[in-house]
Amino acid sequence: MKTMECSHCGARARVVRSDYHMKELGLNVVLQGAEVVRCKKCGNQDPILHRMDDLMRSVALAVVQKPYRLTGEEVRFVRKYLHLTGQEFAKLLKVDNSTLSKWEHGDDPVGAQSDLLIRFFATTMGDGLRDRIGTVVAQMGAIRGRRPRRAAIEISADTMEFQYA
Repeated sequence: MKTMECSHCGARARVVRSDYHMKELGLNVVLQGAEVVRCKKCGNQDPILHRMDDLMRSVALAVVQKPYRLTGEEVRFVRKYLHLTGQEFAKLLKVDNSTLSKWEHGDDPVGAQSDLLIRFFATTMGDGLRDRIGTVVAQMGAIRGRRPRRAAIEISADTMEFQYA
């Protein structure tokens, strides 16, 4: 049995294979079959992430390929994935800073045209996503709904492939 020190309380904790809900991303993402440090003493759980860049790329790809309108949390994730400030992203999208802020906080839904533009920028500017531009653009016509819809994203810790739950 493999053990490590708990990052929260310092006690010895078991390393197990488990699904891990990645709340840190602000999205509904579950990393399936991840190595997780699970502390019996305090209940803390920490994932052991070996391929963080690949994981973030998979999350970004799952967001831009989602068949529903983007939520505010997803817009914020894309902006941060692109390493842009709110002001920089708003300028790129040709919207006011307050508009972007309202989108990101869920106060206003993202319009259809802006949704497509955000996906386009994410794909063309995002690290390692450019080779997927054809797939993303082809799927843009199939985006459903007038309102944003939250979708759970499940990502395999081994293959980094994603699916919507």
